[in-house]
Amino acid sequence: MEATNLVEVYRGDLLESSHKGDIAVVDSEGTLLYYAGNPNRFVYARSSMKPIQAIPIVETGAADRFEFSDADLSLCCASHSGERQHTDRVLEILKRVGIDDSALKCGVHIPRWQNTYKELILSGQEVTPLYNNCSGKHTGMLATAKHMGESLEDYYDPNHPVQQRILNAVSEMAEFPKEDIKIGIDGCGVPVHGLPLERIAYGFARMANPSSLDESRQKAVKRITQAMIAAPEMVGGTDRFCTDFMIAGQGRFFGKAGAEAVYCIGDYETGLGIAIKIDDGSPRAVYPAAVGVLKQLNLLSETQISQLHHHYLPALKNARLEEIGRIVSNFSLLSTAVLN
Repeated sequence: MEATNLVEVYRGDLLESSHKGDIAVVDSEGTLLYYAGNPNRFVYARSSMKPIQAIPIVETGAADRFEFSDADLSLCCASHSGERQHTDRVLEILKRVGIDDSALKCGVHIPRWQNTYKELILSGQEVTPLYNNCSGKHTGMLATAKHMGESLEDYYDPNHPVQQRILNAVSEMAEFPKEDIKIGIDGCGVPVHGLPLERIAYGFARMANPSSLDESRQKAVKRITQAMIAAPEMVGGTDRFCTDFMIAGQGRFFGKAGAEAVYCIGDYETGLGIAIKIDDGSPRAVYPAAVGVLKQLNLLSETQISQLHHHYLPALKNARLEEIGRIVSNFSLLSTAVLN
């Protein structure tokens, strides 16, 4: 099976380009229910895996020892915008743990929130790893290493106990052999995990309905997903899809974006997990596709779709910010009856 067209880009009335991709919808028992394209393709889940990567923060006891609030734990799952609300919280957590922000090994990039970048330029300050969108995740990793008495200097190394615990959690949640998971290095320097798309969706389904997990894992998973829903502003930020989606979801959904146009969703009510990958890695296509899946599955009300309208049907604009086109989700999910 090959990727299929998911999203179309119109300039005026002319179809100018399109984005192919793959989708998997899986229930909490591991059954693939719906799909588009190739649900079995191997995908690096990138930052979409952060809610699962956060499991050891809770299970080791680090979250309790360092008194992680919902907002703290949500930030550990974040690809944040670098707003003051994010960077101040990273610093506050690190202070509580007893670590300086110089310990962050996530590297440097320009903060997504342009006001933050302007402030740094005007004040003559440097952009540091604190403003990296993954600094919350790295803070959680450092807190876990500190709690476990492990080295802090190399916590990002694939062989470090921090990363091995994460690998085990990914394997267990997806019920996919650890030795078959493809390991790459993410943009922030830590291991990234490659799995079949439907196994990634299954991991999110089990986060949404963790009844098949042991009691300790159930508690950890519920704490993480409920933290994301309770503090969605930490997961993304102002005008970010993750944040807006969870606010519109009113406690029902949790969702997480990943680089190169990955998006994953868990639905508490149905126990479904959804994983989406856009072939060309374009982020402009993944959010229309995500809302499109939920709409086809009748999981969103018309009011919720309206709340997410600017993500679902984003306008194509020119340099004068005039609307000159549109980006449209245009695909039909297939049932596994067709696949079989």
